Amino acid sequence: MIKELKTENLSLVLSGGGALGIAHLGVLSDIEKYQICPKEIIGTSMGGIIGACMAIGLKEAEIYRHIKTFSSVSKWIKFSFSGNAIVDNSKIEEIFEMIFGKRKMGETITPLKLIATDLLTGEKKVFSDNDDVCIKDAVLATMAIPGIFEEHIINHKTYGDGFLCENLGISEANYPSVLAIDVLGRNSFEKEMPDNFFKTANVMEMFERSMRLLIYNQTQSNIKYSEKHIYLIEPNTKQFKTYQFHKVDEIRALGLNLLSQDHVS
Repeated sequence: MIKELKTENLSLVLSGGGALGIAHLGVLSDIEKYQICPKEIIGTSMGGIIGACMAIGLKEAEIYRHIKTFSSVSKWIKFSFSGNAIVDNSKIEEIFEMIFGKRKMGETITPLKLIATDLLTGEKKVFSDNDDVCIKDAVLATMAIPGIFEEHIINHKTYGDGFLCENLGISEANYPSVLAIDVLGRNSFEKEMPDNFFKTANVMEMFERSMRLLIYNQTQSNIKYSEKHIYLIEPNTKQFKTYQFHKVDEIRALGLNLLSQDHVS
């Protein structure tokens, strides 16, 4: 599989998944190791953050250091007591300003597409080099989980997380071959029901499980009707929660050494 990935014109697609998206770093480490060079990068939510860093030329070790910043919640969490979300994005915006500066979507080394959702119409929005938009703003849009992170306004339109319309953006790939990393794939949920002593724990697990299943089925439908040659990598993320940003090293390790295995859809 690695030989094919090195020789084909390839789109790299990184899924959303909150903290589970840190597993993308492990795969990215192997992409660098085997000198695989995608022609474009497509990302949603956490996959969009990592993909944007990769698109401006940052190496995995540098991106890892930036993601480590998120492992200390106090560095980016600022609670909001008004509006529609729990978290005020001002601290996060400062981090992205530091990483991306004033670069726009057309000013990347590798072409970049970031998927967001128009929260008023429900339509998918794909930010690309066709948009006169700062990378920082497109990233804030693709990661804005409704109710958790503040929605982001760009050119008078209100955007939220891209997972609402396409968590694994294979339909946006320009190239016939796609390396797709899905941290909310078939290996992201347990094959048995929760059985905790406290009912509240079971309820929370059922809610997260339901969201994972919803997103998984959305992705499977897109894969089924795709005409692309898809190399699908699905890290085993089932033991971790989407909010466990402090488990950076453990989650990153989930993506390591998967390229040496055959996962072709």
